[in-house]
Amino acid sequence: MSSSARPGIWKRSHYLDRMTLRQLWVAYFQYPAIIAYIALSLASILVWAEFPASPVRTALAAGSIVAAYPLVWYCLHRWVLHSNWMFKVPFLASTWKRIHYDHHQDPNHLEVLFGALHTTLPTIAGVALPIGYAIGGIGGAAGALAAGLLTTCVYEFVHCIQHLAYKPKSKVIAEMKKRHMAHHFHDERGNYGITSYFWDRALGTFYDRPERPAKSPTVFNLGYTDEVAQHYPWVKTLSGGIVASGHPRKRGDNSEKREAA
Repeated sequence: MSSSARPGIWKRSHYLDRMTLRQLWVAYFQYPAIIAYIALSLASILVWAEFPASPVRTALAAGSIVAAYPLVWYCLHRWVLHSNWMFKVPFLASTWKRIHYDHHQDPNHLEVLFGALHTTLPTIAGVALPIGYAIGGIGGAAGALAAGLLTTCVYEFVHCIQHLAYKPKSKVIAEMKKRHMAHHFHDERGNYGITSYFWDRALGTFYDRPERPAKSPTVFNLGYTDEVAQHYPWVKTLSGGIVASGHPRKRGDNSEKREAA
């Protein structure tokens, strides 16, 4: 999205390691994707009111989506966002760059922390609508979609808190933050959850940092190195000819970009 098309404070970039909790709240509710999720949730509720399912079926449809969300996120995060196949396909390279590579290149860049609507909305609808419809028809589908959209809002905010220069008062959220920071700054090959690490534990990808003493050399580039870029150049080209691997605050190119922003 070009800066001229961004609303309000989003005409400039924001970095969570330089923001307060209050500033995050203000930025969060002005971000276009969050506004879209909330608006579509309200629209889904109106559809439910027109074609209501029973309270039990509605609760079951919505609850099924909330329960399925951690597993869906785990699978997408591990096998899609951390894949090594998307950047090899020219027409998928820009999508992979936007939805996850840029986030690992600079984990505290708020604008690329949020999911891209052209990828999140089809995914949410693709999971929620069939399950909801099977449980409660049109009303069940509407309830499931609203649940999926609102759960996404919660996930996005918790994700922001995990990157914010802020110590959560909640021990539960502090533990989530600890795991997620290890994923971003120590070893990306594990701790794929956001609000739940149940599936990491179940599938063997949960870890504490002492268990992996050596830092992953690809934690900031997800394995997309200069050598890889020689064969698959599209992400590098879109990144201005740069493949960065070090800490984002210790790169000259990143400092220049931030000054420009």
